[in-house]
Formats: sequence, C-alpha cells, structure tokens
Amino acid sequence: QVQLVESGGGLVQTGGSLRLSCAASGSIFSRLIMGWYRQAPGSQREWVATITSSGDTKHADSVKGRFTISRDNAKNTVYLQMNSLKPEDTAVYYCRGRTSTWDEYWGQGTQVTVSS
Repeated sequence: QVQLVESGGGLVQTGGSLRLSCAASGSIFSRLIMGWYRQAPGSQREWVATITSSGDTKHADSVKGRFTISRDNAKNTVYLQMNSLKPEDTAVYYCRGRTSTWDEYWGQGTQVTVSS
C-alpha cells in the first residue's frame, strides 16, 4: 500500500511561484509513474504533468513552459515547480501514483490560489 501526502500549496499573486511536493510511503515509489492533476471549482479534474520511473516527463499544454515535474527517488518525493502562475491555475492539486498494472494511489490534495 502506498500513501501520498501533498504539501506546498498556498496563496500567491499572479506571476508568482510555488513548489508542490508529494511524499510517498512504501518501498515501490521508484517504480511508480507519478502525476499531478488539478481540479478547479465546478470543473472536472484535469491532468497537469507526468513523470515515469525513468524520469521522462510530459506536461499539459496549458502549463508547458511554466510548470516542471520532477522526482527524487531517494526521498520518495515528486515535485511540481510552478512559475508564472495565473489566476486560472487556481485549483486543488492532487498527486497520483500508478503501477505498471494500473493500481493507482491518490493524495488528499493541496489548495493553490492565485490572486489577480
């Protein structure tokens, strides 16, 4: 079983930066495909970024060039560096871990609010 705990959310002004962290318990973190998702009020949860166990990354077009996903397997942690934040980035951000057999794990979410 894997538990994921996000941190690093908060209130920031337009153009500011935040770094989200997601710490994982258990011994299989290095084998997990990790991702960040977000859900704004009244909207469906949307994919933000993914990083594979080997470090390959993909980012949604809406955040490309502004957000960067990374991982530190020694610390069982995945990060989301968010720069040039916009009000439309306001959402609850969730961390997700997935195995190769599609078992998945979710964190409880962390609120990010960008003021205009």
